[in-house]
Amino acid sequence: MKYRIIIEQDEDGMFVAEVPSLPGCISQGKTSQETIKNIKEAIEVYLESLKEHNEPIPPLINEEVVARLNI
Repeated sequence: MKYRIIIEQDEDGMFVAEVPSLPGCISQGKTSQETIKNIKEAIEVYLESLKEHNEPIPPLINEEVVARLNI
């Protein structure tokens, strides 16, 4: 399965990633590449935990990208 991630840089310069279809699955890193590596690991752990507790895996969320406006 593929999951969409959202990466944003916080006020301290750290990159924070979240997975909209996996509530609470969040990770961070000093660079976007490190953050992607970390969120992949977080997704694996998240899904393993769901399986261990016999909980359903949330379905993927349909998302649309809206162009960023220069304000």
